[in-house]
Amino acid sequence: MKKNWLLNACLVPVLLLSACGTESSSGEERKQGDVGGTLEFYTSQPDEDVTKLIEGFNKKYPGVEVKAFRSGTEEVVGKVQAEKRAGDVKADVMLVADSVTFEKLKEQDLLLSYKSKEIEHIPDDFVDDDYMYTGTKMMATVLAVNTTNVKEPKETWSVLTDKKTKGKAVMPSPLYSGAAAYNVGVMSRQKNLNWDFFDELKKNDMTVVQGNGAALKAVASGQKDYGLVVDYLALRAKKEGSPIELIYPKEGVPVITEPVGIMEGTKNEKAAKAFVDYILSEEGQQLSANLGYAPIRQEVEAPDGLKSMESIQVLDSPLSELYKSREEDKERFKRIFGN
Repeated sequence: MKKNWLLNACLVPVLLLSACGTESSSGEERKQGDVGGTLEFYTSQPDEDVTKLIEGFNKKYPGVEVKAFRSGTEEVVGKVQAEKRAGDVKADVMLVADSVTFEKLKEQDLLLSYKSKEIEHIPDDFVDDDYMYTGTKMMATVLAVNTTNVKEPKETWSVLTDKKTKGKAVMPSPLYSGAAAYNVGVMSRQKNLNWDFFDELKKNDMTVVQGNGAALKAVASGQKDYGLVVDYLALRAKKEGSPIELIYPKEGVPVITEPVGIMEGTKNEKAAKAFVDYILSEEGQQLSANLGYAPIRQEVEAPDGLKSMESIQVLDSPLSELYKSREEDKERFKRIFGN
């Protein structure tokens, strides 16, 4: 990956490294009848999106039974680590929040190197240099605002530390959410935010919940006025009729790419590669767009209501630094908020 912010972006790539070298193939070249068996898919995507993805894949590969384990990124990774210690990693394919997470898996030799032919349609910024993982979409964390409670929202993160909003904001926990962990790492390294920002959030009674879904629910219901939420969830709620508006703060926003990758010990390599190919294909990317995500393939249009990367200020930080300090960052957050 070349550009720093995309390199760091979590959203959620293709894992791949094999002792016999990088292989290249595509879904078009692979006979559908040759692909079957069971595929274990570990992901942090919402249940509804996982179901739609599997349904789309099975229309093309009906012979594959996809079994999904879904939880927050940190819990998904924790499950894989536990399986590794037990000597039996069950996951075949993983799709979670950010590239920082995949760098950890890569260092532990848990990924299979696979250069899908679909990669030629994807900007280099989204592709790991060793083809261990590939970004699947672009997701910015924004301010979700309840428009019933807030008539004139401010386009700045500082609104969360204003005394007028004391006790009226919510955010997901970096101890559960990979996107939140990425956000904490990036935002704490910005000169105009840093760890002082999180200290002030605590003083202003910021509520910390498990994941993005819980944070969005609190804002949509009017329980909270503001929430740090990934943009596609906020847009989805707005289109479904919730009194929600998306605010992209002027200071900038963290962006993740939800990479996907294949596990080194996959027991169904052929199906795993077909699954990754499908996610990265034009058809798979159109499915993502239909679900409200900003796709990575340039020929697939993003949903109305999401800002393009060219129109926003992106907050970033060196991937190597984020990777090395992630556990320390989570511990510091835990000391501040006590959960």
